[in-house]
Amino acid sequence: MTRKYSNMNQHDALYKVARAYPGGLDALAARMQVSVNVLRNKLAPGIESHYPSFEELSQIVELCREAGVKDALLPLHALLGRHGMAAFIVPEPDHISDDDLSQTVCRVMSQVGGVAEAVSAALLDGVITNDEADLIEREFQGALTALGEWRARLRAHHRREDKLNNEKRELIKK
Repeated sequence: MTRKYSNMNQHDALYKVARAYPGGLDALAARMQVSVNVLRNKLAPGIESHYPSFEELSQIVELCREAGVKDALLPLHALLGRHGMAAFIVPEPDHISDDDLSQTVCRVMSQVGGVAEAVSAALLDGVITNDEADLIEREFQGALTALGEWRARLRAHHRREDKLNNEKRELIKK
């Protein structure tokens, strides 16, 4: 029987992401400079005597993200979700474009619509399955990321406006 891994369980999510590293657990263990057997034991959901440390979790997420592993941040989202928290990616200031803020608002509303659609579809039969819960969680993460991007764009816009206003004030003083 094949085990179904949950995106909402931080142990399952970490194992799933680590296995998706290019070259699998063997390559990831080599990058981390640990034995593949030790890494496998720390990540395997059925082995309760070994767990990754916070540093190892962070390193796995970082290496998987650098390698372009899809959903590399999923273990962090699952861990935060377990504790009733959520996170979003904060865009680097260099990666915030000057596109129209109204376009960002449209993206946010589209993402929120995706959440509503996933919830609505899940509730049609009155039961939210594990797969539906995972999809809803993924949609929420997308919406939170869009909100985080909107926030960053608004802050960047404000900083630019503030800088221009300060420059104008300096010119007027002269």
